[in-house]
Amino acid sequence: MIKLYTTPSPNCQKVAIMLEETGLPYETQEIALLEGEQKKPAYIAVNPNARVPAIFDSDTDLTLWDSGAILIYLADKTNRFLPESATQRALTIQWLMFQMSGIGPSQGGANVFSRYVPDKIPWVIERFRRETLRLYSVLEGQLSSADYLAGEYSVADMAVYPWVRMHGWAGVSVDGLNRLQDWCQRVAERAAVERTKSYYEPDMSIYEGEEFDKSTHHILN
Repeated sequence: MIKLYTTPSPNCQKVAIMLEETGLPYETQEIALLEGEQKKPAYIAVNPNARVPAIFDSDTDLTLWDSGAILIYLADKTNRFLPESATQRALTIQWLMFQMSGIGPSQGGANVFSRYVPDKIPWVIERFRRETLRLYSVLEGQLSSADYLAGEYSVADMAVYPWVRMHGWAGVSVDGLNRLQDWCQRVAERAAVERTKSYYEPDMSIYEGEEFDKSTHHILN
């Protein structure tokens, strides 16, 4: 049994998608970020980095954190969604790391500086949005010759999809990126992805407004 420590976020959704795709039995424990639960001793004992997601696998007595590491572990555990061929495995991990080192930090920066930082600095916001759009353009180019990022549907697609679907929240337009939009729709229509949407894809309008912005300032510390 896998225990998933989670919250409604792109990094947590990617792990939930993998669990749904593989059919591994799992349970969830929500970590209330706005209440600072991720920084309390009980969760620090699970993840000393104080971030979500994390998992505990009772089959192997393993506690693991960092969403990319979790995806690779679950792929190896089930022999699914990460090719056995050394070259194809490397290419798949390349696109997984592209999300981890590029899209996540850049789009996350756009989110933070446009929504959660009290003093908005336009050039900083624009810098993160431009870089996110540049990275989206790289995806668009890759998808010109393949339906999925590494050829076949894989952990790379699971990692990138939750971020791209939230492009509007970061203030990034995907107009003109037709292949990226088509890919996002293909992934969104998968049954396993559908099963994650009720929790991980809420109506974002509930997070709009000055009062919500004020309530999030403390989580930046």
